[in-house]
This record gives sequence, structure tokens and C-alpha cells, in this order.
Amino acid sequence: MKTTAGRFFEDYQVGEVIVHAVPRTISGGERALYHALYPARHALQSSDEFARACGLPAAPLDDLIVFHTVFGKTVPDISLNAVANLGYAEGRWLRLVYPGETLRAVSTVIGRKENSNGTSGVIWVRTEGLDRAGLPVLDYVRWVMVRKRDAATAPPPAVVPVLSPGVAAGALVVPEGLDFSRYDFGLAGEPHRLGDYAVGERIDHVDGATVDECDHLMATRLWQNTSKVHFDVSQRPDGRRLVYGGHVISLARALSFNGLANAQMIVALNAGSHANPCFAGDTVRAWSEVLDHAPTSAPGVGAIRLRTVAVKDGAAPFARLGPEGRHLPEVLLDIDYWALMPV
Repeated sequence: MKTTAGRFFEDYQVGEVIVHAVPRTISGGERALYHALYPARHALQSSDEFARACGLPAAPLDDLIVFHTVFGKTVPDISLNAVANLGYAEGRWLRLVYPGETLRAVSTVIGRKENSNGTSGVIWVRTEGLDRAGLPVLDYVRWVMVRKRDAATAPPPAVVPVLSPGVAAGALVVPEGLDFSRYDFGLAGEPHRLGDYAVGERIDHVDGATVDECDHLMATRLWQNTSKVHFDVSQRPDGRRLVYGGHVISLARALSFNGLANAQMIVALNAGSHANPCFAGDTVRAWSEVLDHAPTSAPGVGAIRLRTVAVKDGAAPFARLGPEGRHLPEVLLDIDYWALMPV
């Protein structure tokens, strides 16, 4: 038997370490494709000259290119037979990544719990993205619902990890050399500094992007994400391809430029959930809420904690939860993250 059907719920053991196959060398081509697939235009990742004026040797790759690449490495081992990717926690970007770097991934299973239907269960993993020298560039926890191979298999003892509600401001990693003391607001696209954002303020990002079948399939292939639900229409009863949740994250991040153009760099993912499925034809819009501010030790650099919510077109403004505390059906994504911004 030369082929594999992938792992099922029964195949995971808490404490197991999984070294994921196929390291990936990332070139400027990935950046060009990323900027073509999304309306991504934050200046720090777009311009070498802007990045040098901010103390960096060149424009780093977008933070979400790093996330998608590392995530894609894990899919054949973690979510090939997924029903859905459910959420994230304790994510931190630890080093900048530049074109020419090679990334690989290692995951540790930290939790497992069978669902009450007996046909699937939830697996929790902590994943580390490593560069060519073996140094970590990213780590995060995610949990995913995975099908069982055999519904008659007895459920294992449940192990549900206790996760932090957020990354402490003091644990944020500011890239070495980053300096916003001579930041050019004109070239960045907006005049707003950290102090211009009040905690509790909500920002409607105004613009929308309709998801095309070709775009989300190309993006998912670009990140070498092989999860069956994104490609094979026979995997869902409704015969529809599920849009990769990371595609929605990147759309929301790109749309947030209008109002948050100076939130230049994501450095932590406190929490996140794919609240409802996204399909081709859906028009995605986004809004953000300011949750917190924090200083950093880097010149002119502060941190802003944001909640960005992606919704389907037609959703009520700033609506997120229903009266029972669950996400409204129009909400696609709800993420809580820290970004770096000039003070």
C-alpha cells in the first residue's frame, strides 16, 4: 500500500510529536501572488525602501504568508480529514522572514476529545514554524474537528488543554532594529498614530471582496493546503467547497487597511475562530474593535490589540454575537490579535 487516506481522530495520541514533511523555500513570487490574491498593501511588507527607513534590511514577507506556509505544512498530518478548522490561541510571530528563507513545521498533540455524535472529535495541536537554522519563526495552538475512521471505536479519555485568553503585552516579540521614530505617514497611507485609537472604538473598514472559486482554490494550493473539504465537492453533503479559513483571515486583514493602514505588523494571535463557513460567491466585509494599547521598547513603536470580525455582505453593522452568546450566522471570522503601530 503506497498511498494514505490520512489520519483520523483515533490516530492521535496526546504528547505525540509530528514532524511535518516537505520544507518550503519562499521567494518573492509568493509575495507577488499574495498581493494579487488579496488587496494587501501595508507599506512595511510592500516596499524595501519604506522598510529600510523603519530600521529593517528590506521588506519582510507578510506575516500571514508565514502563517499560511507553516499551516499548510501541517495539513496532511492534522486536518486532511477535517470537518472544520475551529480556532486558534497563543500565537506569536517570533522572527521576520525574508524571501529565500526555508520554512518547516513541527506539531505536538496537546489535547483530544470525541464529539457526542461519535463520528468525529476535536484535536488540539501546538505548531512551531522553523527556519533553515531550526530557529522558531512562529508558534500557535489550533484545534480542528476530525472525522473518526470507525464510529464504533470506544472514545478515548478526554484531554482538553487550558489555554491563555491572550498573549501578554510583555511577551510580544518586536523585530530587532524596528524603529518608527522617522515613520512616513504619507507613504504609509493614513495619518493615524496609536494614540488616535481609543479602547472600545469600532472601525468599519467599508470595502468588500467577493470570494471567487478560482481565487480561493489558487490560494489554498499556493500554501500547499491539501485538506479535502477545500477541493473535493463530495466531502460535504451540500456539494460545496469550503473556503480555507486562512483565505478569509487574509481578506479581513487586507480590508482592514482602510482605517488601520499603520497597523503594520501582526505579532500575536490571542484568539480566533471560524464562526461560520465561507463559500465562493460570498462577499466578505470587515470591522475592527480596539481592545487595548501597550508600549514597546523599540523607538516609536507601540502595540495595539484588535478584534477584527469578517462578515458576509448584508450583516448588521458591528453585530457579532446573538442573544444566546453565539456568533451570528453572518459572522465568518472573529480574531483577536496584537499589531505594531507608530506612537
